[in-house]
Amino acid sequence: MRFSSHVFATLLIAGVSSIADAQTAPAARTSCNLPHSSGVAAQQITSMQRQRSYRLFVPAGYDGRTPIPLVLDLHPSGGTSDGQARTSGFETLAALENFAVASPQAENGRWNVPVQDGRADDVAYLKDVLDQVESQVCIDASRIFATGFSGGGRMASLLACTLNARIAAFAPVASLRWPAPCGGRPIPVLTFHGLADTQNPYDGHVEGRNGEWIESIPDALAGWAQHNGCRPDVIVEDPAGPLSTMRYEGCRGAAEVRLIRIDGLGHAWPKTEIDATTVMWRFFRNQRLPAASTK
Repeated sequence: MRFSSHVFATLLIAGVSSIADAQTAPAARTSCNLPHSSGVAAQQITSMQRQRSYRLFVPAGYDGRTPIPLVLDLHPSGGTSDGQARTSGFETLAALENFAVASPQAENGRWNVPVQDGRADDVAYLKDVLDQVESQVCIDASRIFATGFSGGGRMASLLACTLNARIAAFAPVASLRWPAPCGGRPIPVLTFHGLADTQNPYDGHVEGRNGEWIESIPDALAGWAQHNGCRPDVIVEDPAGPLSTMRYEGCRGAAEVRLIRIDGLGHAWPKTEIDATTVMWRFFRNQRLPAASTK
């Protein structure tokens, strides 16, 4: 059956919401006492003896007592936390949906992924950011999510391996990687990729970039599907219009593995063909860590 792009986008949103509803909610803290001013604030932190910074957004609806979700929003290579906030628009959505957004800043604008000796330990840094935010804002520790664009999405992919006891789900844009070996729990993933992306080509196998863009997007998706214990056969849905999906079913813990492909889109955060930020939040908002994974 063929669908219009609008109907297909609606089904995509419904799909990422319905599977999210199947996640098991852990027993999490129900209140705390952490008053914090709303809006955007520049934060400083020392991580691994290095001075680092990040941007923190707290919505006006935050009351200091009710735990709220947190989204880590990671900028692309050469980018900034402020620039990523403008690109994704997550803070605007967070003001409406009442969640916090932390936008960390990589040293010299580049995340250390694939990991190289002598550079900043960005996994430790992002863990420290989570710890500091949770010490200042009443965050629901079972509802912390990671996204990122390009290099930031590669970093989010690494976090899904290394911090998946803290990250409930992740959703990289133009950048899904499979950073094997990867242990830990099954983790839900939703990713977006433009089929006209020449910076991070869908088919992968780009040489001369220190191994950061080797596997194709379908291969990376298959890696996460295997990690999540999904059935091996990928399901492709390609109706008329610019949007199509690849997804896996039967995953352990209902940990969805889904790719949204956009015909004609280059290296960009999808906004016209599909509102990636809104779809991503609908995927995130009912995901929760299993009870055994929370701190």
